[in-house]
Amino acid sequence: MNTRGAYNIRAKSSADRRSGNSQSRGGYVAPASLANPMFIPEKKTVKAASSASAAEQFHNNRRMPAKSSQHPLTDGYTNARLAHCEDSVKGRFDAIVPTLKEIAGLPYGSDFVVQAKKIAAKSLEFDLPENLLDNAWIGGPDMKALYAHCSFSALKGATEKFVNDLNQQVEIVQDTKNFFLDCGFHAVNISPCSDGRLKGLTRYILRLPLSSFMRRSSYAGTLFDVEADVHHWEEVELRRFREGVPTTIDSGTRYLKIAVYHTSSSDPDHQGCAAHCNNEHKALDAALERLYQFRDAIENSFCCGASTDILLIGVDTDTDAVKIHIPDSKGDLSQHRLVDNAQLYKSTVNMTEDQARVAVYEAIGNPNQESPGWGAGEGQPHEGMRKLIANLLINNLSQIEYVADLYDGCYPDIGHAERFISVGDSFDEVQMRNITYYAHMDTLEEGVAHMDIGIKIFSNLNVKKGLPIPVAVHYRYDARVPGSRDRAILKAQRVEEAIHSRYVKLYEKGKLYCHLSVQDKPTGSPIETVEA
Repeated sequence: MNTRGAYNIRAKSSADRRSGNSQSRGGYVAPASLANPMFIPEKKTVKAASSASAAEQFHNNRRMPAKSSQHPLTDGYTNARLAHCEDSVKGRFDAIVPTLKEIAGLPYGSDFVVQAKKIAAKSLEFDLPENLLDNAWIGGPDMKALYAHCSFSALKGATEKFVNDLNQQVEIVQDTKNFFLDCGFHAVNISPCSDGRLKGLTRYILRLPLSSFMRRSSYAGTLFDVEADVHHWEEVELRRFREGVPTTIDSGTRYLKIAVYHTSSSDPDHQGCAAHCNNEHKALDAALERLYQFRDAIENSFCCGASTDILLIGVDTDTDAVKIHIPDSKGDLSQHRLVDNAQLYKSTVNMTEDQARVAVYEAIGNPNQESPGWGAGEGQPHEGMRKLIANLLINNLSQIEYVADLYDGCYPDIGHAERFISVGDSFDEVQMRNITYYAHMDTLEEGVAHMDIGIKIFSNLNVKKGLPIPVAVHYRYDARVPGSRDRAILKAQRVEEAIHSRYVKLYEKGKLYCHLSVQDKPTGSPIETVEA
């Protein structure tokens, strides 16, 4: 889908309204201006495609107003840049099948290799290996191997561009770090479900820049590893105690743990969280239970003075609208006490900027002011939490409008449409919806449930169409630790062998390909391919 032209118009309109000041709207400026993708929208105008059925289904379910004017708190310029980023990155993957079909139609003569490489260079922006083309005259090219190679090459190209972009976002990252500190949080740990539809959570849905200040770890069903997160808390607090980074131990700041579950508003019975049988309430309850287990583990081990905050967020993956569950004065959460941002968007779309901003803050206070009942809480969350929630809601208003403008309010791919399976440590730099399904694991035995879900998803997405499953095995190492890189490579190789053994039928039939890579720990470090 070409989104560039649609957003060129919106970007210009937004720029005119802001009079050149992109930081005049959307609450706190850093999160709203986060997504500084490397792609600059082209000047040509191309009408964006639309889906009438998707729009009709969306309005029937959510009854969001069809509108021709921009919401007063959304950032059209950032939306334009993100739209071009999405078009460029996903375009790399979407061009693979048409290009390989064109190559498959070439006569297998003496100039086949030259012609195939010429087509690939033009359409894919990367070269094809000659060893997969040389013997085409005997039985045709190995299209499954070529598809896997192209998928991994597209991933590499997209990752390199994202890394280059991150290296240019120093000021934005620092501004966001200062914002979190101003809200009273010295560390942020986010655990969304590993579903590929949440892969764009930080960059798109919440509009937060990726940085080492913010840890992200995805797990199927949002069932994050409590012990691993307790260990991360210990590392953060030890550094504060020893170095005073990012705050001193007596500063009164807190460690924030966020869990993110998801549902589908248009097809909740089939396109919700597969790990919880598409049951939104089960997904919500499981995420909430893990949050309490994490907080209790900290307090039981290090006493009640070990301050932690927890926050629960739900995402409608059809629209990217969030529901934020509002803590009370004790930091406790309830599945019934929340702000539905889709409804907030609807109620504020025709307000002035100041009126809309006030409405956001009032919405945060309303759930905790209810009379005793299912949604009642004991007082208001602390000021820093209210400020954070307000900015996440405002940032998400831009994403709601992004989906409304580009996809008539509802993504056409409401289900899985991932391009590859990511195994091991996530490619944190690549933040975009339905790019990858992530299976977190140190060993296949520990992560087999996550991997089985991924294989099931890609059996429908790829194998049924005759395409192989691309699996990117990726681990991070710490260059400061002697031998860390070598151990990361050995781990990747060990996991690859285990994957081949577990899914041996797929592997032997050429329906599963693995690509190994490692990366240094700091965010934005280069991706290093592990050669076979």
